[in-house]
Amino acid sequence: MSLDKATVAKIAHLARIKVPEADQEHLAGELSNILNFVEQLNEVDTVDVQPMTSVAPHKLRRRADAVTDGGVRDAVLLNAPETAEGFFVVPKVVE
Repeated sequence: MSLDKATVAKIAHLARIKVPEADQEHLAGELSNILNFVEQLNEVDTVDVQPMTSVAPHKLRRRADAVTDGGVRDAVLLNAPETAEGFFVVPKVVE
């Protein structure tokens, strides 16, 4: 795909970029090269290629999915002003 100066001027206007008229011809060539490269990429067969999330393979570290109470009940209850039988004691709200 080949771009001309008028197309570059329109793209610059839409992007709200001030491009001097002297640079539009050079920019048209650069943008044309980029679009030609993208067209080449479209020719590659990617039917059986899995999408990548990263260029480096990563394995997630996983812990066993086990339900526990944390084993720190007594340490947590030390923060409470009043406890009874392993629970927090709170004032009665509803009478």
